[in-house]
Order: sequence, then structure tokens, then C-alpha cells
Amino acid sequence: MEFKRVVITGLGTINPLGNSIQEYWEGLKNGVSGAGTITRMDIALHKTQFACEVKNFDPTVYVEKKEVRKNDLFTLYAFASAQQAIDDSGLDLEKINKERAGVIWGAGIGGLQTFYEEVRDYDLSRPKFNPFFIPKMIANIAGGLVSIRFGFKGPNFTTVSACASSSHAMIEAMNLIRYGKADIFITGGSEAAINEAGLCGFNSMRALSTRNDDPATASRPFDKDRDGFVMGEGSGAMIFEEYEHAIARGAKIYAEVVGGGMSADAYHMTAPDPDGRGATLVMKWAIEDAGITPQDIDYINVHGTSTPLGDIAEPKAILNYFGDHAYKLSISSTKSMTGHLLGAAGAIEGIASVLALQNGIIPPTINHFTDDPEIDNKLDFTFNVARKRDIRYALSNTFGFGGHNATVIFKKY
Repeated sequence: MEFKRVVITGLGTINPLGNSIQEYWEGLKNGVSGAGTITRMDIALHKTQFACEVKNFDPTVYVEKKEVRKNDLFTLYAFASAQQAIDDSGLDLEKINKERAGVIWGAGIGGLQTFYEEVRDYDLSRPKFNPFFIPKMIANIAGGLVSIRFGFKGPNFTTVSACASSSHAMIEAMNLIRYGKADIFITGGSEAAINEAGLCGFNSMRALSTRNDDPATASRPFDKDRDGFVMGEGSGAMIFEEYEHAIARGAKIYAEVVGGGMSADAYHMTAPDPDGRGATLVMKWAIEDAGITPQDIDYINVHGTSTPLGDIAEPKAILNYFGDHAYKLSISSTKSMTGHLLGAAGAIEGIASVLALQNGIIPPTINHFTDDPEIDNKLDFTFNVARKRDIRYALSNTFGFGGHNATVIFKKY
């Protein structure tokens, strides 16, 4: 069977570095940190008091005011990035076949703010919940409502695989277009877990940085003194389109999506395989799926969360699979700037990879101060300053609790 080609024709994002693709890219290439003291809740008693929050977001730009209260923040973020991507793509929604247009979305948690507020305010003497409680909370609702918003009647579902969720969504969208099952997908992911429940939950696992005196430098992937990840929030959306369909309507094309890999660590509930075996497999399978060789890859946007164990396992996996070519790769963790967007991480990091391809610039891994002797620092992590480089193929890794691994490969167009 001959696969159809899949290209990216629209981008959109709401994230800690900005509420548009342009703002996001400016922040990435200039090494800007999106971290700061949390503004939306009382943080006095929390071990971690900072995060990478979305700033100056006005949902009424994208939905009517009366609709805001009916939707969790993760859905409002999804509406915003999806609308941006549709606008950017130039799609004429009156002319496309909406039965061949779908939405595949990723969310690791879903409406955590809604769940937290409803349970917090529950009155035992009057057992009653808001009628919007369930539809606001369920993880699939963002993708479902995006499809309703644009009238897309093709395949519509949500992938839930923790931090790999939106990468899995992109792989599924790519494959359904490849197989001729659809012409267009809105794909990506959203998350909004910066609240009491999210913060306390991750703190209790000792997963978060507690560098309260200096939030801007707290996310420091591959640095010896890293002490956990920094929570982020937001969304990223891409328009995946069948190549001939895009050409026929004269669409601008950002990049091609050429491969995807999926694997499991089968090792531990939250810790990565220390030898990086699952991560090795997922990169191998993605490259084989793309029909290229390891030597074709120029840039890896790594998972790189700034956690003690994960930041050791992933470089091991890169060395395991790429061998000597590993030292010719440009590598960076954009989580050093955006924080960790959980289920939306793959979406915004996929966008970062596409923008790197298009602009010939490797975004940096900021906040590197001290080499870790347990990490091979002959690898080029693009520490602290962006670098120009012609990129042919970019690979984006995302790994989630439960041992879920997903890798997506993008090709310069």
C-alpha cells in the first residue's frame, strides 16, 4: 500500500511564552523563561510556588462570553489554538468535505480545575453538582467541542497517555490521512492543571522543582542541580492535511509529517527505564516508519523535563540508537522555557520542531550552569543560546507516566 503524504498547513498555540505562534517563536529563539510566581491561587502553604502560567489570555476573543463558564480552561485553550490554526491554514470551511475532516486531540488529565472546584464546594447536606460538571471535566470534551465548532464529521477522539498524549494524537492523525481515511485533521492537545490539585499532586510525588527563590531558572534540563520539572499549561494545534489536497487549494506548507513511533517502557509507574530501552525503541520505530536512516536526523526536541532520572535516561537512549551520529545532532529541551505542558507538551514541542525546520534555528536549552557527570556532555544540548543550522529532519520525543513513549518526525518542505 502506498501511503499518502501528510503536510502541516496551519499552526496555533496558547502557551506560557505567548498567545500566538509569533510570540511563541520569539520567546523560543531568544531563550525566554515563561516561569514566575503563581498568580491564580493562594500559594503560601505550597512547597512549590511558581509555574509557567499562560498570561493575558482572553477567551472571549475566541468564544462568546456566555460560553466561557460552560467550559473548563483546557477546552478554552483548545478552542483558541484550533481557531488560530484554522485561520492560519486559509481553509475555506464552506468548500471542504467536512465528512473527511476530523479532530484528534490529546489531554493527559482534562478538566482538573472543574473537578477540583466541584468536589471542593460539594455540600453533603445538599448533594448536587453543576450540570456542566461531567461534560466540562471529561478529557475528550475539548476535541469533541472543536469538531462541533467547525462542523468536522470525520474521525474524532482523544488520546490520553499522560505527557505523550498529544504526540499520540498527531501520530494517529498522520496515519489516518496516510491511509486515505481523511483529508484534514485538527490535531494537538491542551492542558490546564496549574491549580491546588495539580500542584499538590505533583508535589507529593516530589516531581516538581521547589526553587521558589528563582523560578526563571528552575527548569534546567540536563543541569547537575536540576530538582524537578516546572508545571506549564496551554495548548498547541496543527492542521495536518493530505498533500494533494493542500496543493490543490494552494495552501502554504510549513513541513511534512513523515513518521511516528510508539512504545512502552514496561518498567515503572512513574520512573523511566534507567537504560532508556523504551525510548531507544520508539525513536528506532519512528525512523523506520519514516523510511529514513538515523543519520538523516539533524535535530531532536527532547522530552527533557529537568527531572533527576529522566534527564539521564533520554541521552542514554540517544547514544544507544544513534551511536557516533549522536554527537552530530543538535538537541534541545524547550521545556526549559515553557515548563512541562503535560498532555499538551508534544503539541507545542512539535510546533517548536516545525518552526526550527522552517527558520533554520535550533532553540536553546536554557538555564544550564553545571555539567552533570552522569550525562555525556559531548552531546550538543544547545545550552543557553539558540544556534543557526539547516535542518532536514527533526525528531520530537514525548514520554509519559505509565511508560508511554511517542516520537514524531517532521521533514523540511
